Amino acid sequence: MHISEGVLKPEILIAGAIVSLVVSIYALKKLKNEEIPLVAVFSALFFLASFIHVPIGPTSVHLILNGIIGAILGTRAFIAILIALLLQGLLFGYGGVSTLGINTLNLALPSLLGFAIISLHVDNAILKKIQYFLIGFLPISLSALFLSTTLALNGESFMVAAEIAFMAHVPIMFLEGFITMFALLFLEKVYPKILKQIK
Repeated sequence: MHISEGVLKPEILIAGAIVSLVVSIYALKKLKNEEIPLVAVFSALFFLASFIHVPIGPTSVHLILNGIIGAILGTRAFIAILIALLLQGLLFGYGGVSTLGINTLNLALPSLLGFAIISLHVDNAILKKIQYFLIGFLPISLSALFLSTTLALNGESFMVAAEIAFMAHVPIMFLEGFITMFALLFLEKVYPKILKQIK
């Protein structure tokens, strides 16, 4: 889901960089010293989850887990994802520095949906499983939509790539939904404190 350098129009890159910068500065201002290790752990989780790419046509798919990252970190997810994307771009050439802003925006902004969903009070066990599934399913769906929209805005010649990029991520949406559901159910049993909201 990383957009490579040299693909997008400058105005798209600039817009993405500005929005990501504003939200990241806001998140940094709210970040407390005791939250830094948790942000680092989830930055590493994102780094590893999105490291293995499966090529499909002009695009590739991989796990992102931005829903669970957003659910636990809130706006700090921007910091975690930004750092992981920067390291991937510098060390392995995934994405790049010029696309860092738009890639962060496409992946981190939908993660806030995970935070919104986990904030809903649910008592029923079945509904809680559905809630946890949606924390994984909806953010990656939104990220895929953002990716496709970004490519489509880049010009008519990118429309086919935009459609393929979205459709290629449909299986990942369900996979992330189930992974997130089981992960959050596990954390609820062994470490419920982590599921309390970061204000």
